[in-house]
Amino acid sequence: MNKPHLFASSLKRLGLAYVNAESADTLNSDAYKQYIKVIYLPKGYRLTVDFAAYETRQPSLFFVAPNQFLKIDKFGSEVGYLIFYNRDFYCIQIHDNEVACDGLLFNNINNMPLVNVTKEEVAFINYLFQQMEDEFKLGDTSLEEMIRTYLKQLLIKATRLWKKQHLEKSVVEQNNDVEFFRKFTLLVDAHYKKKHSVADYADVLAMAPKTVTHKFKRMKLPQPNEVIKNRIILEAKRLLVHTTMTAKEIAHELGYEDPAYFSRQFQVKTGESPSGFRTKYLGTNKV
Repeated sequence: MNKPHLFASSLKRLGLAYVNAESADTLNSDAYKQYIKVIYLPKGYRLTVDFAAYETRQPSLFFVAPNQFLKIDKFGSEVGYLIFYNRDFYCIQIHDNEVACDGLLFNNINNMPLVNVTKEEVAFINYLFQQMEDEFKLGDTSLEEMIRTYLKQLLIKATRLWKKQHLEKSVVEQNNDVEFFRKFTLLVDAHYKKKHSVADYADVLAMAPKTVTHKFKRMKLPQPNEVIKNRIILEAKRLLVHTTMTAKEIAHELGYEDPAYFSRQFQVKTGESPSGFRTKYLGTNKV
């Protein structure tokens, strides 16, 4: 049961693996790191995504991008599912909307990869995973398109749930604002190493910085300057914990010419120096 199903054709890859204690070593290794991941877990699981810990008290979906750190710390009594795929399978230009791999579910401004599956939606989500599993077992020539169809349905349903759970109702009803929110997230994720100010992104968006700030205020989201800083600090934390780079090297990697200034910014946001954060985290967690 633990052997994952895999579709591979040319550069396209998609797999379906089972999540349980028997697969722990593989799941917590780098075996799936390069892939976009959707994880469906029953209650009773505990996991870490980057530096945030989550415990499932009901069926839950997690959306993890390739650059994020994932570790399942505790396994529940029921088996979960992991879908892993690359951009060639589902992320080409025709999919580039809010349900694509660059959509609201992945690397969003709230840094929230979690969707709780409501009682009303559990049967449908279970159905999608069961259908994917059945398709792999069937091995028909239409496997690729069928799996892609089920994956898209899953992402659409999860996006609707994510909006309800993580955005104000008034924002959800304003599609233009949600699309702006997504676009800004993508820009920050693409350029945070070189662009550090709201004005930098306002230029790309052909807007005045005040207009960008006003949109975020209207959406009741963290201010755009905080979004930029949070993305930079998140990457700094990843590099501190998962590489041997020095604080000075990390500062340069993130576009800061003055390492001392970067260290001060890090301390303001986290309450610790870069070296202090590394020592404390690695001493607490066996990474």
